[in-house]
Amino acid sequence: MFVDSHCHINFEGLADRLPEVLENMRAQQVTHALCVSVDLETLPAVLDIASAYDNVFASVGVHPDHEDAREPTVSELVELAKHPKVVAIGETGLDYYRLEGRSIADMEWQRERFRTHIRAARATMKPLIVHTRASADDTLRIMEEEAAHVPGGVMHCFTEPWPIAERALAQNFHISLSGIVTFKSAADVQDVARRVPLERLLIETDSPYLAPVPYRGKPNEPAYVSHVGAFIAQIRDMPKEALAEATTRNFFRLFASAARSSS
Repeated sequence: MFVDSHCHINFEGLADRLPEVLENMRAQQVTHALCVSVDLETLPAVLDIASAYDNVFASVGVHPDHEDAREPTVSELVELAKHPKVVAIGETGLDYYRLEGRSIADMEWQRERFRTHIRAARATMKPLIVHTRASADDTLRIMEEEAAHVPGGVMHCFTEPWPIAERALAQNFHISLSGIVTFKSAADVQDVARRVPLERLLIETDSPYLAPVPYRGKPNEPAYVSHVGAFIAQIRDMPKEALAEATTRNFFRLFASAARSSS
């Protein structure tokens, strides 16, 4: 039994066919999914889905790419995280991939937003979902400065080389791998998939993006996390069922406080 630890089933193309999406999950033995918030404007839709389905959980946060989104405060995130289906803070983090003529120094607003989320995670003791792209050193530095290890969390859709994974693991974070691990060009991600301790590994789809082989280039959905798990099991030379059991156990241990009471 698999769990999709990160998806966006409130997005267009999935939200309008939720019964089918959930049935596809069941057919592929994917028992639960975490629908991750990217801004406060669309959070109500995330919470509505999580409230309507016993096997869907939610997070609360504002993505670093959403520059025009309403800026959250620590107290606001803490209050929103009281919802019984909210199991995490995020996704949050840093993304310097598209600076659009700006310098890294100009991205201080991202760094301040990230600090706000870490402080909310510490206040609620709910895990932090971290997005990092072209920004690993600053991401890990801020995590250390803000003591993000206290609640811990997950580096979602991890694409960095092993030394970055080691540093994240040392800060009490899990490593979550998406369909990217199945791509032929993803040598660094596959190396991490082989080396990350099994008890700190999660799998995800980040759907509707990043569909794994054999669906690459098509819309992604939570059912396809089974292909991510099967691929990682193959390159780790272990049974798929054992990989599924471990990553599911890791998910419920990390997100224990709310997820167990709702499952």
